Amino acid sequence: MSDAKKIPTADVSVDPTEFYRKREKIYQRNPSGFFQTIRVVTIWITLGVYFLGPWLTWNGRQAVLFDLPDRKFYIFGMTFWPQDFILLSWLLIIAAFALFFFTVLAGRLWCGYTCPQTVWTTFFMWIEHVSEGDRHQRIRLDAQPWSIKKLIKKGTKHFFWILLSLFTAFTFVGYFAPVKELLINTAYLNLDPWAIFWLSFFTIATYMNAGWLREQVCIYMCPYARFQGVMFDKDTLQVTYDTKRGDPRGKRKKTADPKQENLGDCIDCKLCVQVCPTGIDIRNGLQYECIGCAACIDACDSIMDQMGYDRGLVRYSNEHAIQGEKSSILRPRLVAYAIILCIMILGFIGTLFSRVPLEVDIIRDRNQLYRTNIDGDIENVYTLKIINKTQELHSYRISLAGLEGLTLDTPETITALPGELVVVPTTAHISPGALKRPSTKIQFHVEALDDPSLQTEEESRFLGPIPKR
Repeated sequence: MSDAKKIPTADVSVDPTEFYRKREKIYQRNPSGFFQTIRVVTIWITLGVYFLGPWLTWNGRQAVLFDLPDRKFYIFGMTFWPQDFILLSWLLIIAAFALFFFTVLAGRLWCGYTCPQTVWTTFFMWIEHVSEGDRHQRIRLDAQPWSIKKLIKKGTKHFFWILLSLFTAFTFVGYFAPVKELLINTAYLNLDPWAIFWLSFFTIATYMNAGWLREQVCIYMCPYARFQGVMFDKDTLQVTYDTKRGDPRGKRKKTADPKQENLGDCIDCKLCVQVCPTGIDIRNGLQYECIGCAACIDACDSIMDQMGYDRGLVRYSNEHAIQGEKSSILRPRLVAYAIILCIMILGFIGTLFSRVPLEVDIIRDRNQLYRTNIDGDIENVYTLKIINKTQELHSYRISLAGLEGLTLDTPETITALPGELVVVPTTAHISPGALKRPSTKIQFHVEALDDPSLQTEEESRFLGPIPKR
């Protein structure tokens, strides 16, 4: 590839003996525009779902509760047990493929619009903007010596940062402990040691990551920033600066003709740098620090409007389009990801809604293969474990199949409370003359009397003596 066709990149190499570059504090200008409106909507939706989740109720129970001590996950009308762990694995695989799909399609959409680090950092920066003022006011405030006014502004910011961090930690713990009980225990300072630990841990983590570390998490701690470039291709949409149109850069009067002054459309206002949450200059080309938030696009478009130029000097584009070549959104890799993702999603939904919230485990008595009762019948002893995975009380009937003449000594109905595991010892017996072979496959069928859709079948073996010929 010739040098003329290469995407311009910045030389960001550092001294190899420098293990860590000293952080330069970023004073972000509050961005606004089309893409920032979308970000605000996604951020509020994300925060709303997170903070309201534990407070929703379903049939008198907390709608979303991950009850680790009892090993039950309640998600609205469904109850999941450790045996359903495969569904969580499946969901994580779907999430990974979705990340691959959207990365190939349009770069770091996840990072720019819905990543928790981005969402909370944006909220923290909004608090900072309200408390300390806009970009220039914050720069001047930090340069000033300490005073009562500065202490009040800084103190107000940190007070609300800590308050939001506490609320975030409380909400997170509320997903794993009944949130109303947690609220009462917190109000009366009656928390157990583990609750205190996790509340403290997530409060500190939120305060540090969103308040202090910010872009350092994206640049140094997040592995996605390092490997996402591998998934890009020349048709991946990215936030891109059009060098052909923008360069040479230079300041000019609004009424000046850039062609006569041998200038491009970029007026070198550096507004794109000032609104960037990671402090990069998008004009230096693709950089791994870019989270694809499009703040620079909105900033540049506002300047283009003021200058009377066409929008799009900084825009979502791809390498082929920037070079004037034919670009294609639908390409084999993206189509393959989409097909695989759709198949997995449909399979997950089908499995989830066809799942029977009833489980039966059959355990044969291994101490004695079989025994003969006082009536001369051959007996096998079993232990049935019936798990009611629903959130309602049910009564069940147990029946046998697979061996004609086999009788089961068990109560007529078995009642199980919501989420209860019921252990049922039982005995199956048959006349020796009806036994054709020493080992016969049988099926235990369990069905809810009040809901025929709740039924399942479990296989076991009935053992007896070798029949005489």
